[in-house]
Amino acid sequence: MVGKQERRYQRMITVVLALISLIMVIPLVLLVVASFTSNNEIVLHGYSFFPKELSLEAYRYIWNERAQVFHAYGITILVTAIGTTIGVMMTLLYAYVLAHEKFPGKTFLAFYLFFTMLFNGGLVPTYIMYTRYLHMKNTIPALIIPGLLMSAFNVILTRTYIQSNVPAALSEAAKIDGATEFQVFRKVVLPMCKPIIATVGLFAGLGYWNDWTNGLYYITDTNKFSIQQLLNNMIKNIEFLSKNANSNINLASVGGGIPQETVRMAIAIVGLLPILIVFPFVQKYFVKGISIGAVKG
Repeated sequence: MVGKQERRYQRMITVVLALISLIMVIPLVLLVVASFTSNNEIVLHGYSFFPKELSLEAYRYIWNERAQVFHAYGITILVTAIGTTIGVMMTLLYAYVLAHEKFPGKTFLAFYLFFTMLFNGGLVPTYIMYTRYLHMKNTIPALIIPGLLMSAFNVILTRTYIQSNVPAALSEAAKIDGATEFQVFRKVVLPMCKPIIATVGLFAGLGYWNDWTNGLYYITDTNKFSIQQLLNNMIKNIEFLSKNANSNINLASVGGGIPQETVRMAIAIVGLLPILIVFPFVQKYFVKGISIGAVKG
């Protein structure tokens, strides 16, 4: 039976976690409310959870650019799907090798992985390599390939999970039955790695979805803008119009019709909404994969 002290401790932990969750949710709620608030209301009275005047003007502004927004969504979904799939498979294969006790060259591969956590080639050499020698400027691979350089953290997390949750006896039994190394990986290891696949997949997917630096470095063609790059570009245009409206009558007529404050909130919601929709479906695997992969081993 659970004693009074233990129950008191559990209640205290529950209250603390509830407060932490509330602190994390409050900014998101304020963001949503602000996106539906009138721009004049924010300018005059600031941000509020209970605004006096609601408006859809920020979303109307984004809707007027819907052709570009939907096209950018398509680019981002394509890049995220391809990059996440390939990146997760590379991570699983690398982690499987490191989890193998007798694999030839394991020491070198482990050192190589650790080395990448400490050093990198730098931005300028990377840019020169991708643009001058690989000719990837203004191409879709420029949004995918730089992110395929796997996260060492994801590899270590996956390796730990495999070592802790995939018994070596199963692999040995499969090999005795005539299975090749790849068959063991595909039919034994992968089915038992769903939690860590969901976890690493979520990390990789978030990285691709939120990435705008690759677009900033390698993409100048507006037809290949990702959603994050497009939204960032819209914010820059709004800032330009607002800063120069006072000195130019034509710009003032344009800038005056833009809900400058609320549209920033609406843009954040547009970029965040798909992630909020997908996350509940992978949450149970994500939590399980993190707890098992990080605590054990």
